[in-house]
Amino acid sequence: MSQITIYHNPACGTSRNTLALIRNSGVEPAVILYLETPPSREQLVKLIADMGIAARELLRKNVEPYQQLGLADAQWSDDKLIDFMLQQPILINRPIVVTPLGTRLCRPSEAVLDILPDPQQGAFSKEDGEPVIDAQGQRITG
Repeated sequence: MSQITIYHNPACGTSRNTLALIRNSGVEPAVILYLETPPSREQLVKLIADMGIAARELLRKNVEPYQQLGLADAQWSDDKLIDFMLQQPILINRPIVVTPLGTRLCRPSEAVLDILPDPQQGAFSKEDGEPVIDAQGQRITG
């Protein structure tokens, strides 16, 4: 069983790039398609706590339910925002990655490098062609 879990949306380029970076470290993670299999309330609360963020920071703002529900309004408590995310998982930003080194919302996808236990095993470029890892497995800094 993998020690790395990704809450993944295959329709999202950032999520695909993050998954590819995990695989480039030689690990096949547990992949949770969170739109099909949303986390339980307990799991979501733990993910938010482990990331050290407020529930509001995990909300996707560029999706229709965000506007329809008026979630930009400061009136909503973390508990209520979590309720909305559980009812409409599209509101959960992604990808979330859990490793033995931490839990992180990996936006941008390179954020996953900070919590991967194993080094990159070769060159990697994002889907848009942007190089991230060189042939020696080292991060390219721009």
